[in-house]
Amino acid sequence: MFQLKWLWHNLKGDRVRYILALILSVAGSSLTIINPYIGQRIVDTFITGDNAAQNLTDERSLLIGLCFGMVGFTLLRTGMAYFTTLLYERASQNMLYRVRIFLYNKIQGQDMQYYDRNRTGDLMTKMTGDLDMVRHTMAWIIKTIIESLTIFIAAVVYFFYIDAELTWWLLILAPPIFIVAFIFARRVRPMYGDLREKLSQLNTVTQENIAGNRVVKAFAREEFEVEKFGEKNVNYSKANKAAAMVWLDYFPYLETFAQAFFVILMLAGGFLIMDGRITFGEFSAFSALIWGLANPMRTIGIIINDIQRFFASLNKIVDVYYAEPRIVNEHKGNEKRRYEGRIEFDNVSFKYDNAVVLENISFSVEPGETIAIMGATGSGKTSLINLIPRFYDVSKGRVIVDGTDVRKLEIDELRGNIGVATQDVLLFSDTIDGNIAYGDPDMPEEDVENFAKLAAAHDFIRKMPDGYNTIVGERGVGLSGGQKQRIALSRAMAVKPPILILDDTTSAVDNETEEHIQKSLRELDFTCTKIIIAQRVSTTAEADRILILDNGRVIEEGTHAELLKKRGYYYEVFKLQNEGIGRQATTHG
Repeated sequence: MFQLKWLWHNLKGDRVRYILALILSVAGSSLTIINPYIGQRIVDTFITGDNAAQNLTDERSLLIGLCFGMVGFTLLRTGMAYFTTLLYERASQNMLYRVRIFLYNKIQGQDMQYYDRNRTGDLMTKMTGDLDMVRHTMAWIIKTIIESLTIFIAAVVYFFYIDAELTWWLLILAPPIFIVAFIFARRVRPMYGDLREKLSQLNTVTQENIAGNRVVKAFAREEFEVEKFGEKNVNYSKANKAAAMVWLDYFPYLETFAQAFFVILMLAGGFLIMDGRITFGEFSAFSALIWGLANPMRTIGIIINDIQRFFASLNKIVDVYYAEPRIVNEHKGNEKRRYEGRIEFDNVSFKYDNAVVLENISFSVEPGETIAIMGATGSGKTSLINLIPRFYDVSKGRVIVDGTDVRKLEIDELRGNIGVATQDVLLFSDTIDGNIAYGDPDMPEEDVENFAKLAAAHDFIRKMPDGYNTIVGERGVGLSGGQKQRIALSRAMAVKPPILILDDTTSAVDNETEEHIQKSLRELDFTCTKIIIAQRVSTTAEADRILILDNGRVIEEGTHAELLKKRGYYYEVFKLQNEGIGRQATTHG
């Protein structure tokens, strides 16, 4: 079975420990027949036997020895059970640690399309609840199955040794119990797949609302979000109850069959004692071990419940475990080199699923040049720049950096030569210093401050409670949009990249700050090719070249002056923005 092979593969390093635990489980469970056997000897020899009274006097040492034997075997089984549980826990926890590390690395190595297709809440559920269910199965469910099966077999063998007829009377209940368990398993398995999906949806809604709490509060939509969460919670609760009710449908049958063992033992055993077929001691042995038959039957439903949960969880984990990124690092190099920064788009087309996003884009950028990209929302600007660091791959054509197709470059080397600052800024829950120096953790503090000055961030950082050591909240909570953009710009410039990509990173700053940033970008002390997505003409005016995108095509290209002469899209944007400025000036005047 594939699932068991997967578990065995991931037990590497703890296989000996786990096998030892399995052996001890079998050995410890087999010892359960010892005390009933000793009890049988005591009853037949010292209580109900023909010479019981005489034996109490003559065989007192034997009685004492048997009693000490019962105590000794009980202590032995207790010690073995403790040590066995310790081995199971150690092996399962070690496996959980290794698999979680592997899955995290696997998720980190996925391309952007993987994150587009998979919800964050779903991935979090796989990394937490699903993995813990697998560990629970390794540490407890398999242990319970092995021990229950061993006790059942040991009890049956011992019962046959005492009296085959009574044993067959007891085993007559086994087939109907297994039939009920099989029907229950078939009914409940798809329900746990659905239950797992409902949990994933619940976690996704929770994650989205916690991450987007500012938006929720800004629109006073708390009540709506509570209702939405309540709906997902109700769906999960209903799925949970439905699975539980299936178990409750079958529980009376299983419990009745389990209790029927005692009824059969009382009836059949009683007749056999009266016929002299078995002794009172043998009957007491049956009574002491009957739980070895009844208990596995009683717990079989619970075991099936957990096994179905295990399969549902493991299938989700395997989806991540064997997921392969479409963009892979096929050209690993030993030494990282610094690029010159020459970029060329050669008849590039890009599709996302079946939607055409870019079509036949061709242009080139020389080292040190500044290219500005403008266009309406949805024109393909961000998709275009995402092709340079290979966040996505082209559908047709080539993206060339320093004369080499990016698909033939080492990915870490390529991305290490590109600084990226996006409009949707993500700052980590770290110090401001740590966020700016994210690309180079060993960066001196003087350099951090220098790049913050270039991005017009130094002044407001210095005024914060702990300056550069101020901890910013998750995603930069506590900072304004413009402050976050300037820290992100500092972070992008701090690695001194030969290629700098800025996706509308000055949209939330004032004109004076933007002018300071533009001046800093022009006067960088290292050669840097800059590709800037912007909507402000003030940002694009001094670029060496401006590209205008519309519906995935370049419709205009040229300098600021050349595009104004064409009186096309760029001219209309320029006129609209300048008329707006003029009207504002007149109004305030």
